[in-house]
Amino acid sequence: MSEPKAPTPAPGDTYKGWLFKWTNYIKGYQRRWFVLSNGLLSYYRTQAEMGHTCRGTINLATANIAVEDSCNFVISNGGTQTYHLKASSEVERQRWITALELAKAKAFRMQAESDDSGDESTPPAAGQGGGARNSEVQSTLRTLGSKVEDLSTCNDLIAKHGSALQRSLSELEGVRLGGETSEKIRQVTERATLFRITSNAMINACRDFLALAQAHSKRWQKALQAEREQRVRLEETLEQLAKQHNHLERAFRGATVLPPSQSNPAIDSKGSVPGKGDASDEDEENEFFDACEDVQEFITVPADPKYHRSGSNVSGISSEMGMDDGTTSLDEQSMASNPESPQSQEVVPVRKRRTRIPDKPNYSLNLWSIMKNCIGKELSKIPMPVNFNEPLSMLQRLSEDLEYYELLDRGAKCQSSLEQMCYVAAFTVSSYSTTVHRTGKPFNPLLGETFELDRLQESGYRSLCEQVSHHPPAAAHHAISERGWTLRQEIALASKFRGKYLSIMPLGSIHCIFEKSNNHYTWKKVTTTVHNIIVGKLWIDQSGEIDIVNHRTGDRCHLKFAPYSYFSRDVARKVTGVVTDKDGKAHYVLSGTWDEKMECSRVMQSSRGGENGADGRQKTVYQTLKAKELWRKTPLPEGAENMYYFSTLALTLNEPEEGVAPTDSRKRPDQRLMEQGRWEEANAEKQRLEEKQRTARREREREANRSANPEEGKEPADGAEEVEIATEPSETTDKTDTDETSSDLSLSSGHQDSYKAMWFDRCVDPMTGEPTHIYRGGYWETKEQGNWDSCPDIF
Repeated sequence: MSEPKAPTPAPGDTYKGWLFKWTNYIKGYQRRWFVLSNGLLSYYRTQAEMGHTCRGTINLATANIAVEDSCNFVISNGGTQTYHLKASSEVERQRWITALELAKAKAFRMQAESDDSGDESTPPAAGQGGGARNSEVQSTLRTLGSKVEDLSTCNDLIAKHGSALQRSLSELEGVRLGGETSEKIRQVTERATLFRITSNAMINACRDFLALAQAHSKRWQKALQAEREQRVRLEETLEQLAKQHNHLERAFRGATVLPPSQSNPAIDSKGSVPGKGDASDEDEENEFFDACEDVQEFITVPADPKYHRSGSNVSGISSEMGMDDGTTSLDEQSMASNPESPQSQEVVPVRKRRTRIPDKPNYSLNLWSIMKNCIGKELSKIPMPVNFNEPLSMLQRLSEDLEYYELLDRGAKCQSSLEQMCYVAAFTVSSYSTTVHRTGKPFNPLLGETFELDRLQESGYRSLCEQVSHHPPAAAHHAISERGWTLRQEIALASKFRGKYLSIMPLGSIHCIFEKSNNHYTWKKVTTTVHNIIVGKLWIDQSGEIDIVNHRTGDRCHLKFAPYSYFSRDVARKVTGVVTDKDGKAHYVLSGTWDEKMECSRVMQSSRGGENGADGRQKTVYQTLKAKELWRKTPLPEGAENMYYFSTLALTLNEPEEGVAPTDSRKRPDQRLMEQGRWEEANAEKQRLEEKQRTARREREREANRSANPEEGKEPADGAEEVEIATEPSETTDKTDTDETSSDLSLSSGHQDSYKAMWFDRCVDPMTGEPTHIYRGGYWETKEQGNWDSCPDIF
């Protein structure tokens, strides 16, 4: 019988600890890690299992809690589940009993509320005025109500245990000095301890309630003040709009009543028309355009209208509000300087990206039946159907490294190179957060395939990826941001299938350059391991070490990705790191997990500890300040489990877009068919593309042979043998040279593949000395011209 998965514990509403659980007569009591959260009691073998394997869960709303002796107690939900538990001490048992009783009372209330939820009134729609604030207020009131219920429950428990304590004291007074005295004293002590624990729980609940009330009281005061100020600004704006409407009406009446030939004399004649004098008209026109400016700027920058009188003031407000210099402020200045221009009233809307893709079809296929004959081979040598893919290419997966680009934006603003290193390290870790549930294999790109990610308008950056090599598969990536940073990398994947698991080793360096400081950082990726290939649910782990180096200053950051261990008590997916200067002095300590968050702490003092590590070296102890959060993973969109666990960015990567190159991954037909759920057609289209790629490769090999051997094509001499295999692969080789293949057939012909990348040049990296591909430029200029004639036809 499968056990339900443990819920995610809510902050401040959990109780955790070790207890001994009765297993059977052979093993007896075994030590287990128990977690009490949201009215559910779950247990695990170790703390490290909390992320993936729950051994059992019992709902306390319908459970019965019974005490057996000083350390033992039993939890049962009516016969289907019964836990015989033992605490390490009597006091620990009392703490668990109190926490369980509180959780049971709260779970019972929540269950009763959910049963009556159909009678509740419908909350206001999100589109209605104040709907979001009303929802927030209602949520806060529910939280406060829950705290009040906790106080009531604690009060009942105090009364119950107080009565029991009183009875014990009464009995103690009537006991004669004898053998039962010690037993009565023990009961009094036990109940006094229980009473003290419950009282402490009530005191803590009161403290939480008071802190929550104080915090929200200040927040509501600020919100009320902001509402009042906004109402005043809206009234002033409404007055300006009324004036503008009145002026427009009067101007319209004047234009329709008077003929065009008489309009100017009537206006020029002083006193002929009351209220239509020369000075009056100039005042009205100036006021009209002033009001128009006020309306536009008020909507764009919600500040006091008295600051909206000139373009220079608008720029100052934009900078003060934290807007982008050179975009919003410049647009508003142009509107203020030329209010009559109709183009100045147009606002270019930010494109609305899609938030859903078709749900993944439920097709069953045995992975082991395909991979059992491929043990020890490269992953790229295993031809796979699209059933194991996700509807994204490796180029698009590479572009997902930019999901948390804000870390580099913040790093570009840092004055200290050591602090900047912390943000670069957090960005490095964040690129793995999308892989925790993504067990699908991305499409291996065709040679010459590209992918552009243009987020210049929304996020200030754009990037380009190109598949620059097919044997071995390698992709080059170049991203540049208006916020002052450039990211480039060339990644080639080496992989080995070991039966139970699959190891993927990325090869190549990643470079990040900041323009303002000229700091140049390089690092490499860690190994990704896919477990449970044969049987069980697939899960992914990251392990290894990363050294981030600042080549200008000599600063370094050493990150360690701890591999998952069944026997480890550490948090799963743990990442630790230390930032040091060129002299090896530690300045920051990094800690967190690669699937959730990263924090940094400034080092105040370091010393050698007494304990030795696993490798025999002496550990270093760092005294640090309070940790500061650098990065936290954005939650996945609703329904992500049916959409390949794609993040919000990943859902938009394969969205059709006009103006991209004909080699762009969005135009790949088999990938598009797979996204639409037409997997059989996608497999057929994939085979066609592979055959087309093989044909193009053979043609390049023939051209290379002709260039190296001009005599080719002549009739062979007598007795000579024509070597056909050297220039055209055999039938067996042809079948394995799919888009998943990494064997270099060009070596068999004695000539290297003559293919050259379209947008990247192959050279030796001046910083690392490694051969790599660097962006040569021209792609975005070609896109602006709309001339893609030079691009190959790969689809």
